[in-house]
Amino acid sequence: MQVKRILWPTDFSGTSEEALPYVTSLTRKYDAEVHVLYVIEDLAHHEGWYGEFGSETVQKVMKHSEKTARQRLDQLCEKYLEGCPLYVKHVAIGDPAQEILKMIGNEQIDLVIMTSRGERSAFNFGSVSEKVVKNSQVPVIVIPLKSGKPVDKETG
Repeated sequence: MQVKRILWPTDFSGTSEEALPYVTSLTRKYDAEVHVLYVIEDLAHHEGWYGEFGSETVQKVMKHSEKTARQRLDQLCEKYLEGCPLYVKHVAIGDPAQEILKMIGNEQIDLVIMTSRGERSAFNFGSVSEKVVKNSQVPVIVIPLKSGKPVDKETG
């Protein structure tokens, strides 16, 4: 198996950072590119929580979210991925699982490395991880979380 491009989807949480030792180790081993992906949930598809949001407000919020995501990706890559030969940062808007699967095809990804769930999931294996594993055309390494315990919604 030849690995030239590795995808690491992140939600900027401590849980997604648990995949980093695997990302950096395999990147060095295969001299591969690291594609780091953050997906912004598309607010335009939600009904208004406290009344309707105008399209201008939604666009402003989405633009701010994208700017913030790009800044956080820069910080993340500088802090953790300095030893990697090449890393490419991506920000997408939409459903996380669908955007990860699109990225696999669009960037000709050879391997996905992700944790078993995001920070907000109440289950040990989250829905995004499950959808990616079940629908990916390339191998997916799923890293179990150290704690292995579901998140308590009351205490975090």
